[in-house]
Amino acid sequence: MNSENDARRSLRDIEMEVLAEGREWTRQRLETKLQEEADRHGGVFPPKRKQGAASAEGADAPARGQRRR
Repeated sequence: MNSENDARRSLRDIEMEVLAEGREWTRQRLETKLQEEADRHGGVFPPKRKQGAASAEGADAPARGQRRR
């Protein structure tokens, strides 16, 4: 990058960029660890939904801003 462009960036912009990079790094690390664990147990990640299984929508749906149909 150009040092002139760096001087014009606000501290907030730099903070937001670094936080986003950290979130992505954490997401990738979590995905890797979860996949390793699933592989160790011989499963598939994410697990496939069973036929006829109930929806995840439950009593907490209103708290998430969802309505039952």
